[in-house]
Amino acid sequence: MAPSGDDIIVSERKLEMILSMKGGKGEASYANNSQAQAKHARSMLHLLKETLETVQLKPSSETAFAVADLGCSSGTNTLFTVNVIIQHMIKRYESSGYVLPEFSAYFSDLPSNDFNTLFQLLPPLAMGSMEECLVTDNHRSFFAAAVPGSFYRRLFPTRSINFFHSAFSLHWLSQVPESVMDKRSTAYNKGRVFIHGADEETAGAYKKQYQSDLASFLRFRSLEMRSGGSMFLVCLGRTSVDPTDQSGPGLLFGTHFQDAWNDLVQEGLITNEKRDTFNIPVYASSLQDFREVVEADGSFTINKLEIFKGGSPLVVNKPDDAAEVGRALANSCRSVAGVLVDAHIGEQLSEELFSRVEHRGTAHAKEALEQIQFYHIVASLSFAQMKTKKK
Repeated sequence: MAPSGDDIIVSERKLEMILSMKGGKGEASYANNSQAQAKHARSMLHLLKETLETVQLKPSSETAFAVADLGCSSGTNTLFTVNVIIQHMIKRYESSGYVLPEFSAYFSDLPSNDFNTLFQLLPPLAMGSMEECLVTDNHRSFFAAAVPGSFYRRLFPTRSINFFHSAFSLHWLSQVPESVMDKRSTAYNKGRVFIHGADEETAGAYKKQYQSDLASFLRFRSLEMRSGGSMFLVCLGRTSVDPTDQSGPGLLFGTHFQDAWNDLVQEGLITNEKRDTFNIPVYASSLQDFREVVEADGSFTINKLEIFKGGSPLVVNKPDDAAEVGRALANSCRSVAGVLVDAHIGEQLSEELFSRVEHRGTAHAKEALEQIQFYHIVASLSFAQMKTKKK
């Protein structure tokens, strides 16, 4: 049972212990509501493979080639992507004439992630040599392990990972900025549960938190990555230079989801303060926001950095069925933010909230499908180990 929720500041430690995509295999689970992410990821496979071409091969096979997927969640998307990465590297090794190394894949997410569901989906490990593994159908050709923890801190031993991959995760902040939750602050996000359309001070606090978190991410990956390694990152982005315009995420969480919270206030089910002490810890970055941090860190060379149009996060079989669109909207919000809502207002009120999201989504189905469009920042980075950092 989720707690009824006192008004709390969601500190880094607090968020790390409760945040996860909705686990299991139910209707509102992330596993059953990540088809859009799968579609978007597949449309970017050519960019992923371009980054894999920048990884330096080692002629010795004594050390396993290590891949880490950061923010793996609990569905099949991470398994598909890791398999693409390893199969591509196998082809590169074979074409180079080098002896094939063994491959290790590390699936990392916060401790609250549903690793059980993820590993139940994992094919069995093929036995025998690497060559025998490759010709065995319905088996995997890599060793697998879970690594629980925040990617804003250390996760792996020094110089242990050849390739980092992270998709649809880096827009999650380590915490809601404290000033956003402080009624004495000019950044207090009064009347809102997201920064879309908020005051400039509120958006500035989110931007500062995002860039601080991204700097931590890069600093720790630079310690963990092997010489010649590369990284492929995908996170929510925006086309506007104005951070108060959060593009697709803003329309997802700043319209019908926001209105549902206001419904609960107007009906006396929660107080204004209860609503105002809940904020979605997500920031859709601009290319400039991202570039500033990478260049200031200096550990990675940018191979490619661009905004990629992903499309709608709502995947429906019948676009003309308003009720199906409404359910898709509610399930999409719930699969990524439901755990936080449950923790803040309790499971019973959470049910009320998302039923209102579904009702509003049904009433505005056509515009929801047309207007809620996601853009992603796609970054291909190579480890610049020899670059001297400024002190």
